[in-house]
Amino acid sequence: MRVSGVRTARLLALALAASALALLAAGCGGDDDSDDDAGSPAPEASAFPAVDGRSLEQIVADSAPADDLVVSPAGQVFTEGRNRLGFGVFTVARDQLTDAEVAIYAAPGPDGEAQGPFPARVESLETEPAFTAENTANDPDAAKAVYVSEMPLDEPGEWRMIALVERDGEFAAVQMPSAVVVRNDPVPDPGDRAPVVHTPTADDVANIQDIDTRIPPGTMHEDDLASVLGKEPVILLFATPALCQSRVCGPVVDIAEQVKRDRPDDAAYIHMEIYNDNLANKGLRPQVEAYNLPTEPWLFAIDCDGKVDSRIEGAFSAAELNQAIDRIQDSC
Repeated sequence: MRVSGVRTARLLALALAASALALLAAGCGGDDDSDDDAGSPAPEASAFPAVDGRSLEQIVADSAPADDLVVSPAGQVFTEGRNRLGFGVFTVARDQLTDAEVAIYAAPGPDGEAQGPFPARVESLETEPAFTAENTANDPDAAKAVYVSEMPLDEPGEWRMIALVERDGEFAAVQMPSAVVVRNDPVPDPGDRAPVVHTPTADDVANIQDIDTRIPPGTMHEDDLASVLGKEPVILLFATPALCQSRVCGPVVDIAEQVKRDRPDDAAYIHMEIYNDNLANKGLRPQVEAYNLPTEPWLFAIDCDGKVDSRIEGAFSAAELNQAIDRIQDSC
């Protein structure tokens, strides 16, 4: 296990990269139509230009310029195989686009043949007003939606990526940061046994705010992970609503609280804060260290055998959380 200060520096460095995305992000623009609140499915791949043996550079050259758009991943961990890529789409004028048709194209290394298109669905981060915490409501940059593409990245190393965004009947190409794909990352993966750690409960503290920066504090502090792991399904959410660099911790904790209201008996719901004493300068909590998390937030759906069934880095919707719970329910 690495020294806490080193891992904290890494987390902050990566999270700050994500925060550059979020600071341009949601809450600053977008449509208010009710249809947007529910998200939208991915377009057909056939709606986007075929690769036809071209490189990313050739696809960019054949597309319209998009100097006024920013497309940035919401996560940092990419593993050989299928990856869930969450990202945001913004204008440089600080408006988030929540209803664009977007596909990702990727290529291994600087000279690899482009692969794709990988169309993106839109997942809403909205909740009912009763579950919108003050942290979320008072944060003008709190995320409202996330685009999600499912991408098979079939070899380790650098993968370069672009996004094609449909605008007025033509496709605009946007350069994206490269992804570094590894064969095995240190974060618990589906199929791995979840690390057994104690998580603090409301009974362990005099003030619930010691273990929850959400305002008001949430309800996901009833169970100690070590006591329920391997006995019932578990939803384990690492997030810090008040200190989150990526600005999506507040919305995803709100989502988990709403889903817990709807399905209280379908899993043990545990929210775990990130920093000792809720102060970033005091380093990561030992539970975060045990799960080797380089960013926040992270969601783990753990089955009745104590194995990770699915994991999500960054933002997720209520629909995605419900799907994760459905899968681990089937394990019991």
